Amino acid sequence: MKVELPYGKGMVHADVPAKNLVGIYSPKDVRPVADVKKEVIRALDNAIGSRPLRELVRGAGKVVIVADDNTRMTPTDKIIPVLLDEMNAAGVKDAQITVIIALGTHRFMTQSEIVEKFGADVVNRVAVKNHDYKNPAELIDLGTTPNGTHITVNREAYEADFKIGVGSIVPHHIPGYAGGAKIVQPGICGEQTTAETHLLSVKAERSLLGVTDNPVREEVNAIARRVGLNTILNTVLNRNGEVIRAFFGDVVEAFNEGVELSRKVYATEIPEEADIVLSSSHPCDIEFWQAHKTLYPSDLAVKAGGIIIVVTPCPEGVAMTHRDILDVTHHDACGLRGMVSCGQLHDEVAAALAIAWAQVKERESVYIVSDGIGPEDAGKLGFTHFNAVQDALDAALRIKGDRARVTVLTHAPDMLPVIARKEGK
Repeated sequence: MKVELPYGKGMVHADVPAKNLVGIYSPKDVRPVADVKKEVIRALDNAIGSRPLRELVRGAGKVVIVADDNTRMTPTDKIIPVLLDEMNAAGVKDAQITVIIALGTHRFMTQSEIVEKFGADVVNRVAVKNHDYKNPAELIDLGTTPNGTHITVNREAYEADFKIGVGSIVPHHIPGYAGGAKIVQPGICGEQTTAETHLLSVKAERSLLGVTDNPVREEVNAIARRVGLNTILNTVLNRNGEVIRAFFGDVVEAFNEGVELSRKVYATEIPEEADIVLSSSHPCDIEFWQAHKTLYPSDLAVKAGGIIIVVTPCPEGVAMTHRDILDVTHHDACGLRGMVSCGQLHDEVAAALAIAWAQVKERESVYIVSDGIGPEDAGKLGFTHFNAVQDALDAALRIKGDRARVTVLTHAPDMLPVIARKEGK
């Protein structure tokens, strides 16, 4: 069977013998709303665990909207104008409102990227700023959470009278699902805060992908509460990045309601674990710092000792803001944890992801097909590089044999594979 996989703005193909194919799986192709503006207004009129936005924001002197960057598909260009209009109706002028881009530890967005992501209307109406996680002058220290995480956060956001988070809810390997309070941590926090929550996530033997109740989500929620995030507007998207529903209200309650729908869209029942999982990194294609999200759904879909084939363009290479990560990715998870505990690694955010990658590599082999990551960097990552998808698949079939079972994940980073037989036990 000819299999098509998204690859950047195009497609790549591979022929999978029909007798070997378990199936080709994608997030559900749910019909989007006809009008995003009307859906956002509907959500604002039906606040979850909260008063309406107009009531919440009335009288605020300074407002900050914390919003996803261009590594996420949230249609901020359609959402934020509605929020601005609502705030204007409550007496808050555009001059009082700032959008802070929740970069976490990602690179700054360029001005052209900002206009593309947020729209000319938003950029012309309000200030839109990159969050600078490395600049101490732009951060404020809020002490620690009850669990001991040291909180530093964007000062301007913290000091605002009202703050709202804008993002989308999808399965995520660190807090279970992206969305909700994650817009604050790691979105607008300092590097050490992000390192501590990321390191917390890799205390588990496998990723927390799709796990709703977990220590990281509890910590992220606690940080957002301490920072004073007043409310959220989150969307659930279909596999094409189109809005199927919006959720507005309390940071935790509105998020939890959105998670229920997100699971229905992204959870995919698969009849058996495969020997080989062939996965596209779409839509997380920019660099491996995003494309690595392909690993965790693939890990859930493959047998221990199997082979994961990651198909990803990565035009910006491995990691624009964590370039030293390739110096440590040859270590195993235990060694990396030891280096962290001894203070040997200055970039603990990168260390946490290196541990997560090591945990996958210790269970399965990883092949990578990428124009942006060559054989040398692939080798440093502990992966085997191939120039073409068919070459990688043929090599995997030679190792796993004529009866090897192959599963294909077309949008792996946003998927939550559920093995049917395991679910039934």
